[in-house]
Order: sequence, then structure tokens, then C-alpha cells
Amino acid sequence: MAVKTGEGARLEERWRDILAVHARTMCEIDRALHPHGLGASDFEVLDILSAETPAEGDHCRVQNLVGRVHLSQSALSRLIGRLEKEGLVERTVCAEDRRGVWVGLTRRGRELHAEVLPLQRGVLERMLTESSD
Repeated sequence: MAVKTGEGARLEERWRDILAVHARTMCEIDRALHPHGLGASDFEVLDILSAETPAEGDHCRVQNLVGRVHLSQSALSRLIGRLEKEGLVERTVCAEDRRGVWVGLTRRGRELHAEVLPLQRGVLERMLTESSD
């Protein structure tokens, strides 16, 4: 078995550092948002929908979220289903393509997103500033 040296070892160490910062940051976001009934992945979906659907009543295709949220398509579908049950998003079937599903924030979803956005951004600022020191 070859011992890793030089550039390969440095790349591997850097990669592990990135993963560790990601894991710690996700845990901190989960802790900050837990009192509001959200986790980090829930927030990511609300945050993307807030940007993609700026006006009340706007929707975007679920397929457009798949590459932007670090979840499998089935996990994303379950997450959206849970957010829908909580009244934070609404889903509709695409009239042109019955396989397509549209999703948008409800008023309650927009309000909750606005309420917790400073919490999530504060965690990012703290964690990512600490990690770059």
C-alpha cells in the first residue's frame, strides 16, 4: 500500500477540512432553526424557493431544485411533502406535462423564511469566518 505524500496528501487533507466545516455548519444551522420547526435542508428549500419565486403565487418546477439541494430526488420529494403538510409550500401538477410538479411558498412559508433567514445567515457568517481564520 502506497503512502500518500506531497500534493495528494494536501488535497486529501483540504477535502476533509471542507467536509468537516460543512458538517459542523449544517449541525449549527439545524440547532438554530430547530425551535422554528426547521432543519438545514428544510431551510435550503425555502431559501431557494424564496429566490426563485419572489412574488406570492409564483411556482418553480421541483426538477429545478434537484441539482441545487444536496438531497436525492426521493428525499427532496419527501421533504417537500412534509413542508406542504406544515403549510409552508404548495405543490401543483404541471398542466402541460403531468409528470412535472410545481412548488411555491405559501404566505406562511414566506413569513417563516423571513423570520429565520437572519438566524441561518448568522450561523454561516460565524462558522465560515471561524473556518477561514
